[in-house]
Amino acid sequence: MAHRHPKAAAIGFAGALALLGASAPAWAQTGANVLLVVNDASPTGETIAKRYVGQRGVPTTNICHIATTLDETIERPVYAQQIETGIWRCIARQAAQDRILYIVLTKGVPIRIAGTGGRLGTVSSVDSELTLLYRRHVGQPAAIVGSIPNPYFAGTAPVSTITPFTHEKYDIYLVTRLDGYTLEDALGLIDRGAAPVREGRFILDERASWNDNGNAWLREAAERLKAEGLADRVLLDESSKVVTGESGVFGYYSWGSNDPAIRIRHFQFGFVPGALAAMFVSSDARTFKEPPPAWTPGDNNNPAGSFGGSPQSLAADFVRDGVTGTAGHVAEPYLDATIRPDILFPAYVKGMNLAEAFYAAMPYLSWQTIVLGDPLCAPFRAHALTERDIDKGFDTATEMPELFSKRFLASLQDIKPEARTAYAKAAAREDRGDVAAAREALQAAIAAEPQFTTARLRLAILDEEVKRYDEAIAQYRAVLAYAPNQVITLNNLAYALAVHKGAAAEALPLAERAAALNGNVQTFEEALRRVERAATRNVNMDVPTVLDTVAWIQHLLGRHADAVRTMGAAIGGAPPEQAEIFWHAAVIFSGANDRPRALLMLQTALKLNPSLAEQPDVKELQQQLSGRP
Repeated sequence: MAHRHPKAAAIGFAGALALLGASAPAWAQTGANVLLVVNDASPTGETIAKRYVGQRGVPTTNICHIATTLDETIERPVYAQQIETGIWRCIARQAAQDRILYIVLTKGVPIRIAGTGGRLGTVSSVDSELTLLYRRHVGQPAAIVGSIPNPYFAGTAPVSTITPFTHEKYDIYLVTRLDGYTLEDALGLIDRGAAPVREGRFILDERASWNDNGNAWLREAAERLKAEGLADRVLLDESSKVVTGESGVFGYYSWGSNDPAIRIRHFQFGFVPGALAAMFVSSDARTFKEPPPAWTPGDNNNPAGSFGGSPQSLAADFVRDGVTGTAGHVAEPYLDATIRPDILFPAYVKGMNLAEAFYAAMPYLSWQTIVLGDPLCAPFRAHALTERDIDKGFDTATEMPELFSKRFLASLQDIKPEARTAYAKAAAREDRGDVAAAREALQAAIAAEPQFTTARLRLAILDEEVKRYDEAIAQYRAVLAYAPNQVITLNNLAYALAVHKGAAAEALPLAERAAALNGNVQTFEEALRRVERAATRNVNMDVPTVLDTVAWIQHLLGRHADAVRTMGAAIGGAPPEQAEIFWHAAVIFSGANDRPRALLMLQTALKLNPSLAEQPDVKELQQQLSGRP
């Protein structure tokens, strides 16, 4: 197995930049603006896609096939490789970055990215993470830790200021999904979304005797709807009873199982086509597996009645009961991150479509929310967008759509114009799969701006991918000639020398220097001790990567005790997500006869990257650790 360093594998163009009523006309947010995503492992997803294509006229070029797990939870590296990368290719290869406004996921696409909890956690919904694809690929930072403010969120602004979504103002995508307990549930979302009505009542059920923002938002929703002339269609219930049995329901919002009075799944509502519903519930989209008929939501303090890891209400029950759109959370979002009913319903009746209404009411992205429904459902649409409103055209110089191109170039303000343009062209070509042409454009960018570090690093990585190691090493050395303390370059050069050129002795000082610089200390030993003392809050988050490089070079040099110590710090200091680091750890710990730890590291590597199991050296180590001949 040829071990290419994870840092080299991870730096793409966006990553490198970050380091340094009336029906509308054909282009008014139609199927042409939707990317429909199907997991090829799911026959259900394919059936849903066919129904949606028939209803909305989605072009065949806008159907994106990915191959990933059917599990509801996916590890972040696997998500990045199998979902995010695949979807971006579907968009970029047809230069549809600006034309695509909505990404619609079908049943069978994982719902949750595994991670840590809390306000600074890394767990998130797949859907919410995908909203940032556009932003990340124009080179803007978008951290995975915690949430990110949603630029489309209306906040305290009047609902009348919400405008139809395009990329003119917003560097995100709006992501919804067609899902539910069963295929029939998901198909119902499509059919109802295609034929919405305008009639119906809004049921806003407060939690009695509860002084919280949620109740205030429900009251504000009632006032705003009344201001729109809908007073006779609004029921704001402030009592302790549970509102049930209403017919002709167009909108519903409550506290779900967070209201002690609500211990039922179905409210016996007659939802009309086009109806929206949601709840102030922390984990109502935690699963789309159907509970037993006898299960009912319960108290959070009584986990005995849990289903899917929680006793809380489930958003998919709304889909089963006939709503057209709903939202939920795959993990704890905290109340301030939930969908705001005072924005959701007024925006919808003011003419926003389903996706616009939910996202205008959604405070954060890269977080826990999932929106279910056809994004184009818009019963009150009374405006139209032209083709030019959505897609401004194509920039032939950068080979990118115009709005996307402007944002991409804006992230390179300190670079000469001709170098910026060439770099953008290289990114566009690589996204289309034309790597040879991308290399030519990168070389042009470097010729125009010799100290263009991002371009040199990207060219080096492309060279490594096709085993042109001498050319890659030359690029790394060129960077160090004018930027001797560039950590990524030191790290990647060290790895390339040690692994691909057999020059581990020359590589080790470079790798140790990268680790020291990364930790803002003078020596590698200082950096290592800081990590061993668990002082990782004062160390760059890339600490596992640089320590892994040092550990692997020490291993290659036969310094096994040093390698075990360094790798132990890399794994324990700030747990990495790169499978290759855990693979290296497995080899190093196996060499030290620490079989249990080696086996754990190998299992973790395979979980993060199942394709490693096909590598001969991985198979050999598996057999060795299992005791098989």
